[in-house]
Amino acid sequence: MHVKRFIDAEKYDAPNHFGVVGLRLQGFEKGGPENQWVGLSQFLPGGGAGPDSTPFEKVYVVIDGEMTVITDSSEVILKKFDSCTIPPGEVRTIENRRNDVCTMLVVVPYPTEN
Repeated sequence: MHVKRFIDAEKYDAPNHFGVVGLRLQGFEKGGPENQWVGLSQFLPGGGAGPDSTPFEKVYVVIDGEMTVITDSSEVILKKFDSCTIPPGEVRTIENRRNDVCTMLVVVPYPTEN
């Protein structure tokens, strides 16, 4: 078992994100997960990301607040404990349109070695 305390989570900057503090809960460390890493993103009011896409899928889980997720085909508001999967290559924008912080777990596979 690999335990990492919240107090030991390290901040990270995600490309094309704004008004957010990201903390790496698991991943990129000895003894940690081998297939994916887990981040906790805290989006301020007006914070968000995109539009952009990645060559790998992502899973978003809203822990508190609300997050609007926009793709070419739909727009949805994720509320507490709602989740979604963004497939590889899908362009998405996320926006915190509320006046409180949105806290979201993000699960992402490790980048592939080329």
